[in-house]
Amino acid sequence: MQKNDTKPFSLWDIPLALVLLTRLPLPRLPEPVFRRQAQAAWAFPVAGLVVGGIACMVGWLAMVIHLSPLVAATLLVATLIMMTGAMHEDGLADTFDGLWGGFTPERRLEIMKDSQTGTYGVLALVISQLARVLAVAAILASGSIWTILAACACSRALMPVLMASLPNARKSGLSHSVGTPSTISVSMSLGLAVLIAVFLCGGMAITAIFSAALVAAILALIARKKIGGQTGDILGASQQLAELAFLLAISARI
Repeated sequence: MQKNDTKPFSLWDIPLALVLLTRLPLPRLPEPVFRRQAQAAWAFPVAGLVVGGIACMVGWLAMVIHLSPLVAATLLVATLIMMTGAMHEDGLADTFDGLWGGFTPERRLEIMKDSQTGTYGVLALVISQLARVLAVAAILASGSIWTILAACACSRALMPVLMASLPNARKSGLSHSVGTPSTISVSMSLGLAVLIAVFLCGGMAITAIFSAALVAAILALIARKKIGGQTGDILGASQQLAELAFLLAISARI
């Protein structure tokens, strides 16, 4: 096998995407599989479906035993956070701390790498997670729980877009080690996410997809201006903000 496997598709991509984006207990993958990290980006929406499906099961069971939609939504979101090891939430906090806490690209990147969370990061987490829980609660109360699966899939489908369209802002870190996905991989990711959203959300999918894509595009523009590209933290923040935008768009339509 070549140093970097550039084949557009492999069944190993799905478990590899789960390894990259979750903390689920998975069997150890063969070492050569990790040479496909960039090309496996097409399977990111599938990883979203898996974690979303487990979390939705928790939310559904909570509703079955007559817990309130707000409590069920809190448990659902908490399950999502636990299954990903809060990596995307951590990226959101670091992104807000760095992009708005420094005055030069170098200082912003330095802040983003710092393990401590500052005021911007704390506020971003509190506000985003509160809005996330409230949006999920409204969706659960309406009985449209399957739309949450679409949000989990579509938000992860936008990450490869940023990986391919923005240069890496630093020469280290997870995003740099993964590499740049091919156009085919990005297109497959987006196409799969759109199909999932249309199937699960029907006519509501258009507004929700547009909202998620718009938020991710705005973040990409800000990141390019402030740090010259993307990092793993930027990718994590894009997932969180895109998912939130998708959920809010759905909750506004139900």
